[in-house]
Amino acid sequence: MKYELLDRPDFTMARVEFERAGEVLRAESSVMVAMDSTLGMQTGATGGVGSALKRSVFTGDSFFENTYTASRAGETLFIAPAAEGDVEVVELANDETILLSSGAYLACGEEVTLTTKWEGAKGFFAGTGLFLGRAEGPGPIFFGGYGGVHAIEIGKGIADNGYICDTSHVLAFDAALSFDVRKIAGLRASLFSGEGLVCEFRGQGRLFVSTRSPRNIAGLMHGFRR
Repeated sequence: MKYELLDRPDFTMARVEFERAGEVLRAESSVMVAMDSTLGMQTGATGGVGSALKRSVFTGDSFFENTYTASRAGETLFIAPAAEGDVEVVELANDETILLSSGAYLACGEEVTLTTKWEGAKGFFAGTGLFLGRAEGPGPIFFGGYGGVHAIEIGKGIADNGYICDTSHVLAFDAALSFDVRKIAGLRASLFSGEGLVCEFRGQGRLFVSTRSPRNIAGLMHGFRR
C-alpha cells in the first residue's frame, strides 16, 4: 500500500491507497474519515476477546478494530485521530518493535502484531499508563498525537549520553530504548520551574514526541472556567 500525510501538522489526515485486491489495513474503530464505497470493512476483536479486552482496558485502544480489505487496486481510505494534531507512520521491519503511549495508536498493516507491555509503577509515574502498546513488524504503524510529531534520534552523536523528555510529551519510541522516570531536578526546581517528572531514555533508537501536551492545555483552560 501507499500512503501520504495531508494537512500537516495541525490537522493531519493520512491517505492510504491500496495497491492490490486483498490488501488489508486494520484501524481503530473511530478513525475513518472517508473511503471508497467498494472497500470492504469488517469489525471484530483482533487477536481474540482476551487480547482486545486487555488493549482496551490498559492502553485506551478500542475493543473492536475495523479491518479494511481492498477489492481492487487504487481504492483509497482516509484516517485521522479524534483530536487536532499530527500523524506519523513508521514502516516496521521484520521483528522491529515500537512502543506507543496510551491512545496514540491509529492503524497498522495486516502483518503487524499488536500487544501490550507491562510497565508497572514506572509507566504509572511516567503518565504513559501501566501498559504501553507494543507493535511488532513487518508493516506500517500509524499513530498520532496532540500538536505536531517530532522524531529525535537517540544514541547517534548528539544524544549519546541519553535524552530527557517531559512525560506528557512522550508519544512513541523504539523498543531498543530503555527509560527511567525521575524528577528533572531537586524539589525546589520541580515546584517552581513548571517541570515535574521526566523520562530519561538511553540506548539507540527513535523517540517520537508530541509538540503539545493535552495535560498542559487542560491546565491552561482550567484557569478560564467560571
